[in-house]
Amino acid sequence: MSSNLVCRIHPVVLFTVIDSFERRNEDARRVVGSLLGYYDKGAVEITNCFAVPHNESEQEVALDIEYAREMFELYKKVNSSEVIVGWYSTGSEVSGHSVLIHEYYSRECKTPIHLTVDTSLKNGKMGTKAYVSTPIGVPTKTTGTMFTPVPVEYISYEPEKVGVNHLQEGKVNTKRTVSMESDLAHVETACHRLQEMLSTVINYVDDVLAGKAKTDNTIGRFLMNLVNEVPQIDIEEFDTMLNSNMKDLLMVVYLANFVRTQMAIHEKINILHI
Repeated sequence: MSSNLVCRIHPVVLFTVIDSFERRNEDARRVVGSLLGYYDKGAVEITNCFAVPHNESEQEVALDIEYAREMFELYKKVNSSEVIVGWYSTGSEVSGHSVLIHEYYSRECKTPIHLTVDTSLKNGKMGTKAYVSTPIGVPTKTTGTMFTPVPVEYISYEPEKVGVNHLQEGKVNTKRTVSMESDLAHVETACHRLQEMLSTVINYVDDVLAGKAKTDNTIGRFLMNLVNEVPQIDIEEFDTMLNSNMKDLLMVVYLANFVRTQMAIHEKINILHI
């Protein structure tokens, strides 16, 4: 399974790792913790994680196993489908102490993932690598452990995408703050983003037809599948559906404002009675 294993990471995992690194003790070289997720058809999807206290020196490393188990039991109460799939550490190196920690997680799950997150930004970015362990030695005896890298992919749920997009907007704001958009403003932003992506695709197709860009069969098949997935709807029927949904949305907004006003009036009446 490990030879074809793919590691898929959600954004909340990276944010949690960075948060635990920022909150570490002053004398701690790195932070370690448990990875939570599930296995899905040759891939391990990491959806959550939490830091685990540990003490590390040049000679030894000690992990608070009881704390790790108690935290996992608490997380299971929130999401029972998540299981331990490995562990993470900050930094880019796999040390001898990593082997000892990995042995513990090998007892907690069948094929533990070791995820390293380079918080030092050595190459100008936060490098993320995933490994699985393979025992090495003679046929009758294991003499060591070899960490083999596995591919890493980044995926996200729709709510996570919204959060990441808002964080990216904060990069150009001097106050580093972002206000939440209304539903209509969010739809408008999504439409502008969709229009930009369509313009990029159209320019690429035009360049290929004009001989300015090299033909890529993979992109061609992807675009063909994308076009085939677009529902064939009559323009008038589409306008009717859009207007109907817009009226429903405006009605919901109106009712929400009406209820909010009624509650404010009711609160003030109660104050006057008091």
